[in-house]
Amino acid sequence: MTVDKNPKKIIKMFDEISGYYDKMNNFISLGTHYFIKKTALKNLKIKSGSYVLDLCCGTGDFTKIISKISPKAKVVGLDNSVEMLKLAKLKNPNKVFMQGDCTSLPFKDDFDFITIGFGLRNIENRQKAISEIYKALKNGGKFLHLDFGNHNALSNIFDFIVPFFVKLLGSNPESYKYLLNSKKEYPEPDELIKEFENHGFKLYKRQDFIFGVISYQILQK
Repeated sequence: MTVDKNPKKIIKMFDEISGYYDKMNNFISLGTHYFIKKTALKNLKIKSGSYVLDLCCGTGDFTKIISKISPKAKVVGLDNSVEMLKLAKLKNPNKVFMQGDCTSLPFKDDFDFITIGFGLRNIENRQKAISEIYKALKNGGKFLHLDFGNHNALSNIFDFIVPFFVKLLGSNPESYKYLLNSKKEYPEPDELIKEFENHGFKLYKRQDFIFGVISYQILQK
């Protein structure tokens, strides 16, 4: 089975689920997602005055955490979903947000750090996105990727948890069927690291959570 990641379809889906996206994340992750995001971002060691690009920023969780960890960092959030960006702006009123496509970034050697959390999985042309991320980073800059990790038995628990909470919250079941299917088809961390390295990145750090169900990788240009 191949998951349909047509950009127009993905934007429409995220626009539609934006209103309950944060609540679903809290339920699906059993409250662990904020801790994992904060741990990953802390390990980037973002310095004061650094330029940070938060790709697929969604409702602005990463942007908000970065602002707490390094208040003087200059953060730009980018997402294709207008409705998600509206919520991100409410959450981060003093930060800069822009609508944009990860496969066509208007940047070159501009950022010290680039982050993407649970977003690369939704991009149809992943290789082009990785190439654009590499291009937008300064030499020596770091890229943080966070998403689902190994396809192990524990990972399959999500197949039962997600439909339960979707029904409980009255959410769109089709959108979360997509989430489960995209998780199953997404490469495991070892495969992703090889992809990143093929684009010129070098692995700097990796950390897995919940017995490998969630993983982040920090790559350096």
